[in-house]
Amino acid sequence: MQKLIFSGHESFVCKQFWLKKGYDFIVQKKRFSDNSTVIDLGVGKNMVNSIRFWLKSFGISDENDNPSTIGEYLFGKNGKDLYIEDHGTIWLLHYNLVKNNHASIYNIVFNEYRKERFEFTKEQLTKYINAKLNDHNIKISENTIKDDINVFQKTYIKPNRTKKDIEETFASLLIEIELLTTFQDTDLNGDKTDYFKIENIHQESLPYQVILYTILDNEKYSQTIAFNELLISPNSPGMVFALNKESLYKKIIQITKRYPKIIFSETAGNQVLQFKEKPNKWNVLDDYYGKTNIL
Repeated sequence: MQKLIFSGHESFVCKQFWLKKGYDFIVQKKRFSDNSTVIDLGVGKNMVNSIRFWLKSFGISDENDNPSTIGEYLFGKNGKDLYIEDHGTIWLLHYNLVKNNHASIYNIVFNEYRKERFEFTKEQLTKYINAKLNDHNIKISENTIKDDINVFQKTYIKPNRTKKDIEETFASLLIEIELLTTFQDTDLNGDKTDYFKIENIHQESLPYQVILYTILDNEKYSQTIAFNELLISPNSPGMVFALNKESLYKKIIQITKRYPKIIFSETAGNQVLQFKEKPNKWNVLDDYYGKTNIL
C-alpha cells in the first residue's frame, strides 16, 4: 500500500536557505531534540520541526536524520549549488519532493490528480484527497488537508507584492520554476472562484541532464523505455515536470545528441529510448554543473 503522509511542515513552506542550514546541522551530528537546536538553527521551535520535515521531504536526509547522497552532492564540502542559485537544482529538488512521497500531496497532485484535470479548485483537490484517504481507511482531519493544500499553493505561487508578503516571496524554494498558476473563473454555482492550473508545456529552464538523471534514478525503467512511459508513468519526467509531448521529445533529442550511447528510435510509429550503456546518474549531474564526465 502506498504510504500517505500529511502535515509535519507546521504550515511553513520550505524557505530558501533551510535545506542548506538543516544539512549543515545534521552533518555536525546534532539532534533536533537537543535543547540548543533553536539557537543553533536560529529559528523558532515550530520552524525547527518544519526544517526537519522538509529535509526528509526533499530527500536531503533519511528517516534517521542522516545526510543523503543528494544532500552531500548539493550542500556538502564540494557541493554543486550550496545556496540553490541554479534553476536546475530547483527542478531537481522538485523531482525529489514528488518522488520521495514524504509530503504526499506533491506525489498525489503530480503523479495522479493531473491525469484527471489540469485546472482545479481547492475544494476539488480536497475531495480527491479525501476519497483517496477513504480508499486506504485513513482518518485525517479536514483542517490538516486544508493546511497541506495551502502550503502546496505557497510552495509554487509567488504571493502578492505587498509589504507583508515580501519575506515570503524570497523565502519559498520552488516558486521560480512557476509550475503552478492561479486564475479566477465562475464555478458551477455562478460564483467567482480561485482556480489552480498545472499545464503540460515546454519548460525552458528545465535542463535535459536533470531529465536524464530522473530517468536513470527510476529503478522501474529498463534499458529500453517506451516514450509513453516517459510521458505518463509515475515519477516520469512528463508527469513530474508537467511536460507536453513536444517538449519531452525535444529534451530527449538533446539527451541523445549529448550522450552517443543513448538512442531514440522511431520505427513504425513505435517511439523508444534505448540505452546501449547507462551513464552514471551523478556523472550526468556533473556534466550539468560543469564538470564534464561523459560516458
